[in-house]
Amino acid sequence: MDAAELRELQAPLKKRYRDDPPTSRTPLEAEASFGNGGITASVQTWAGPVTAGLHPATGGDGSEACSGDMLLQALLACAGVTLRSVATAMGIDIGDGELRATGMFDARGTLGVSRDVPVGVQDISVVAELQTDADDAALAKLGELTERYCVVGQSLAQPPTIVVRKRSSP
Repeated sequence: MDAAELRELQAPLKKRYRDDPPTSRTPLEAEASFGNGGITASVQTWAGPVTAGLHPATGGDGSEACSGDMLLQALLACAGVTLRSVATAMGIDIGDGELRATGMFDARGTLGVSRDVPVGVQDISVVAELQTDADDAALAKLGELTERYCVVGQSLAQPPTIVVRKRSSP
């Protein structure tokens, strides 16, 4: 896909969102359930169910997916698609590329060992190594715009609301 094809694809959407802003509100949804036993949650993904469990730093044995790793994977998925979209719009040709997300969490926070330690993944960074002829200025702009328009990356700036309630009996 080139920049003209991308603009043609997105033009009617952009027009609709400008003309009728409420139509741009796009719901997202994920589902998970218990039932596998142990301290796990079975998350329904596009590729099928994934069982998430405790990280070895918090008592797990490493046999289940780590939600922190899944967070970074979602970030890479979004950053990768956003980067390709922005590169296409900018006319930057990318032959190949690899993205890597890293982060760190201090288990003392989530285990309640110390209230002074933040809970959550900290020091998150995404590095994209691209096969391209683009100059450093274009790559810097590509990085800036990718960060600006990456939905998952921007979502990390605001914590989610978590509500726990009793389920109605069937």
